[in-house]
Amino acid sequence: MAQPTLLILAAGMGSRYGGLKQIDPVGPGGETIMDYSIYDALRAGFEKLVFVIRRDIEAPFRQTIGARFEKRIPVQYVFQEMSELPAGFSVPPGRTKPWGTGHAILMADKVIKEPFAAINADDFYGANSFRVLAEHLRRGGEDYAMVGFELRNTLSEFGSVARGVCRMANNDYLESVTELTKIEKEGTGAKYTDAAGAVQALSGQETVSMNFWGFTPAVFQQLRELFVKFLEKSQREEKSEFYIPMAVGELVQMKRARCKALRTADSWFGVTYREDRPRTVESIRQLIAHGDYPEKLWT
Repeated sequence: MAQPTLLILAAGMGSRYGGLKQIDPVGPGGETIMDYSIYDALRAGFEKLVFVIRRDIEAPFRQTIGARFEKRIPVQYVFQEMSELPAGFSVPPGRTKPWGTGHAILMADKVIKEPFAAINADDFYGANSFRVLAEHLRRGGEDYAMVGFELRNTLSEFGSVARGVCRMANNDYLESVTELTKIEKEGTGAKYTDAAGAVQALSGQETVSMNFWGFTPAVFQQLRELFVKFLEKSQREEKSEFYIPMAVGELVQMKRARCKALRTADSWFGVTYREDRPRTVESIRQLIAHGDYPEKLWT
């Protein structure tokens, strides 16, 4: 069985954060969140890295991130461009927003031929999360997988977030994913604004997708078909996105895929907004003090 590949989605524009948060240092040795994810992935047995980036950040990205790993592990780059569309479709006038995480994963279909994990570049998932997903991928089989986190542990103090809220069957397989936007903390729980503008309550205990997925290469053809359907319906909407949780949820509903919901005790954290950075830096410092990571990862 081939060892799994790690696909890192790093093409996000960072519009809410106000910069290229993917390469912003948060560790004492100048490490980014991506560094910690890759460190955890290498320990878990992943043997290849594929970065999805934009062409306009290629040079600083390679110099800041890629150069650290190219002597340690095979590294490849693919590019998410808005013009990368199926035949018969074009970018509508006024569109500046990328097509979303599902489209980003599709960009890797030419370079990944083995089971793989897909993660966001700016989310910290924890070492155990990588171990449990790597074990799932090494077992083989056709089932996809998702590492889920508790909603209340994924919220920002500084603004709203979007999350894929998951519903599971008794056997811990995913039944559905509902993409909710404008989720905010409220007391010990949360609230979100629905499409009609009404505010809805959430307990905070919901399991949510943080885009930590395990797939086989079969997912590429499935995503390609769903992306065409998405474009047929939503191409002219300037801010519409083809979200990977939405795509997996649709595959599960159509019984074209099964997705195992994996459990982890790890805490998630990230930098959705620039104001989130101090908490992230402090969280890393505490993990180092606890002995989970060395002071400098790559010495």
